[in-house]
Amino acid sequence: MKLPSPIAHYLYLFRIWLGATMGLFLAAISHSYAMQIEGAEILSGQMIEGGLIIARTDPSNQVTLGDNQIRIAKNGVFVIGFHRDTVAPETLAITTPDGATTKTTLSPVKRTYQVQRIDGLKSAMVSPPAAVLARIKADREAVHAARNIDAALGDFWLGFDWPAHGRISGVYGSQRILNGQPRQPHYGVDIASPIGTPVYAPADGRITLVKDLYFSGWTIVMAHGLGVNSSFLHLNKTTVKLGAFVKRGTVIGTIGATGRATGPHLDWRIDWQGRRIDPGLLVGPMPPT
Repeated sequence: MKLPSPIAHYLYLFRIWLGATMGLFLAAISHSYAMQIEGAEILSGQMIEGGLIIARTDPSNQVTLGDNQIRIAKNGVFVIGFHRDTVAPETLAITTPDGATTKTTLSPVKRTYQVQRIDGLKSAMVSPPAAVLARIKADREAVHAARNIDAALGDFWLGFDWPAHGRISGVYGSQRILNGQPRQPHYGVDIASPIGTPVYAPADGRITLVKDLYFSGWTIVMAHGLGVNSSFLHLNKTTVKLGAFVKRGTVIGTIGATGRATGPHLDWRIDWQGRRIDPGLLVGPMPPT
């Protein structure tokens, strides 16, 4: 039985909560989950695998995560993201112009992920023939390059909107078993809806890729600023051009079933500096359809 979209979303959030509750409890005791950063104000986000923390500090400060300097917008906003599988705590340092430094240890809570089995895929979409390997390599390089193109800070730090409406058919982090063969985890949220359903920009951004890719079909990558970008996979149609700046709510394409897909849906992904973020943590309940 297919659940109504709002119920599906609440169940999705409940599974996240259930998998992390014990970790949250232990982390709260050790202060590793404390929602505060020395020298900054946290605006939104969760210190959990797949989470994206949006914070603000004095724009004259410098922010580093480990050995990497973090970009700060003119209004002092910066972001920190956590990958699906966090190996060890990281140190966030904020240094003022006079050289004073405060440090915060970031230990995102571990999550338990689902196993999702998908059958009925064409064999060439699970174990690609040698003839398409060069194309797949070029596709990956194109996506990597697109995600490294930054843009002026838009409005994503005020929150994201759902890019499409429909049933949540796949969740972030699930281990994929394709035609019985283990493959990489799923790094997006799947929204099932009929072909032709509009796809909207979930926040302001610049279009950095519009291309037909082997696995993900017609794909759009959009830079939101500060290294945060969205990807929209399996589109039937694209309605934006490379390099265009689009406002939140602009139609950028329509849902399809191109690439490796068993039915029409949108695979929405968010990336921050190579770290895969869970879009489901950044939006409210799915609106009723």
